Amino acid sequence: MLIKRKQFLQVGSLATASFMLPKFLKALEKPMMVPTGNKVVVVIQFSGGNDGLNTVIPIQNDIYYRERPKLGIAKQQAVRLTDEVGLNPALAAFKDLYADGSLGILNNVGYPNPDRSHFRSMDIWQTASSSSDYTNTGWIGRYLDAQCNGCIKPTQALEIDDILSLALKGETNNGLAFKDPRRLYSTSNEKYFKDIAADHHKGEETADYLYKTMSETLSSADYIFQQSKLYPTVETYPSTGLGKDLKTIATLIKSDINTKVYYVSLGSFDTHVNQQEQQKRLFTELNDAIKAFCNDLKKSNRFQDVLMMTFSEFGRRVSQNASGGTDHGTANNMFFISGGLKEKGILNALPDLADLNEGDLKHTVDFKDVYATVLNKWLGANDKLILGKQCNYLQFI
Repeated sequence: MLIKRKQFLQVGSLATASFMLPKFLKALEKPMMVPTGNKVVVVIQFSGGNDGLNTVIPIQNDIYYRERPKLGIAKQQAVRLTDEVGLNPALAAFKDLYADGSLGILNNVGYPNPDRSHFRSMDIWQTASSSSDYTNTGWIGRYLDAQCNGCIKPTQALEIDDILSLALKGETNNGLAFKDPRRLYSTSNEKYFKDIAADHHKGEETADYLYKTMSETLSSADYIFQQSKLYPTVETYPSTGLGKDLKTIATLIKSDINTKVYYVSLGSFDTHVNQQEQQKRLFTELNDAIKAFCNDLKKSNRFQDVLMMTFSEFGRRVSQNASGGTDHGTANNMFFISGGLKEKGILNALPDLADLNEGDLKHTVDFKDVYATVLNKWLGANDKLILGKQCNYLQFI
């Protein structure tokens, strides 16, 4: 039976994965040793707009406590880093990272003319565009386009999710999204998909492309699964969503797959109501997963080659609202975690709460400068080509 294109498009998760498949992935089927010093980036997206002021807390700032009489975190409850700075109480493991020089905190990160829409602001962050431009490729996807143009051994990006984010979509190359290597492998070996591939008759260009990408996914699913089994971790990870995702990433980092960028999300941080409990729950998940992940990488001697960075599409308003939460704001902070940081600790000044823009924080660091720094200094890529402009480089790596 000849399976029509419409039927093919309805096959579900594997078809979705097929569309996200980088063309170069099949080339990685040959064993490849991970070179010493091979740099990897792990991006953790705080979806929903995390409240940065209750993440990195100005524990000596009277304005903070005045504007948040019920929501402000008391200095004795905060995880104290310095006399001026504390962290959310749920981030206790971050103090150890701070103490051993593997944590950097960048404050006031944002962009001009900020947008308070979750979807629009996330698009801006993921595409690395200005607030007035609309782009259909992501900054990591364009990194793949640039690095994989004529490369004998091109690089790769993986998102641990069921749907590929805009950040990983390029003009000619995309990242691959999957939740679990074993599940992707099991799905790819179902008889239904093998029958589709065996029954294909060439003729229609679009259908030929779909069958080709499916065939490549079937092959790549086996490759990714085999790589994930090479160095099984003995570290104990929490049985949370992020814990499982970072465990998957750690096993692949220690394998020969040579992936350069991993992408994972945590949320939702949209805390208009009941913020303290929601943030506590999410930060506890983050804290425990990061602690296990860092211990795992240190034991395998990869911690110095891995850079973790967090971001959220925007921060929250300085003042608490009437519902025990905060509303959409602007600038925010970012965490950087690595054994290879050149600058550590508090990388710049805390937000100036006496100098606001209609109740919102003013950004002093453009997020595109962060991307340029990571692309150029960590991944060795042409950041100007990828971002479409020359940005400023920061000094934390």
